[in-house]
Amino acid sequence: MDDRFSSLVELLKGHNVIIQTHDFPDPDAIATAVGLKELLAWRGIESRICYYGRIEKTNTKMAASILDVTLYNAEELQDITENDYVITVDGQKDNSNFTELKGKEVACIDHHPFVTEYRYSFLKHRIVGACASLITEWIMEEGMPIGSDLATLLLYGIKMDTRNFCAGVTHCDLKAYDFLLEKADMSKLYKLENSALDLTDLRAYGAAIENITIYETVGFAYIPFECPDGLIAAVSEFILSLSSVRVSVVYANRSGGLKFSIRSESSRVNAGKLLHTALKDIGNGGGHATMAGGIIYPEYMRQFGDKSHAQTIIRNRIMQIYRVMTEEA
Repeated sequence: MDDRFSSLVELLKGHNVIIQTHDFPDPDAIATAVGLKELLAWRGIESRICYYGRIEKTNTKMAASILDVTLYNAEELQDITENDYVITVDGQKDNSNFTELKGKEVACIDHHPFVTEYRYSFLKHRIVGACASLITEWIMEEGMPIGSDLATLLLYGIKMDTRNFCAGVTHCDLKAYDFLLEKADMSKLYKLENSALDLTDLRAYGAAIENITIYETVGFAYIPFECPDGLIAAVSEFILSLSSVRVSVVYANRSGGLKFSIRSESSRVNAGKLLHTALKDIGNGGGHATMAGGIIYPEYMRQFGDKSHAQTIIRNRIMQIYRVMTEEA
């Protein structure tokens, strides 16, 4: 499929355009959406950015406010029709973290492995470290002028999704970094990178530290209250920093179910495949080799009985797959 930006422009001409990020968007999703909006505007196509859930973490809110761009909660957009064209960014239709939006999903820009057989009219898809790198690639190819704020936002999104260029980095990400570095505002980037925690986030870290358990090289931690996706992921990164842990599994309550974040620094353990297999038939999961997310739906949690029994079942499922992966490698 032709993934040139000019082909996307031709597809969108004459239509109302909505750019939809995944639910509870992170910096990479926001940077991708804003970069795409700026690109489309440069070619004369207006669009709106929307998401479901909330923008919760301090640094993500700051990232969203760098440019004077409005991001709408999808529930606020009552005027969307079935004829509007929707572009999904940093995720795909039918994924567990994409709530269905009224409109036609005609295009997708993503860097995750495929989770759906849905056929888009336009697709830009490549396994790279950050989705914002794909947008930066377009900016470079199109020769669009780029200011320091947009460069800062894109660079921050890339740094966050590649764990500061330590995970999943490809040549595409490095080219984007080289292009953005001289244009970005380093003082704003520094402020974003050092504003990751709210005081209330410490509750989640405290809960995880209190109940962490380690089996072989897998660290498990349960957060017994509702948590934003970004915070669960941050705690998972924290658990992975332990010298005895090569794979971290963190899960928290989510509307009667459980939300997961997995990180892996083991060449033998693909985090996305591990979680996808472990949650098969009881939820939905997937992602990259080094990081993944997923959810167990409430109806399956009820079948497990009490929380402690559910945790035992979940840990056994994950460890069984982990052992198969490490033995096969």
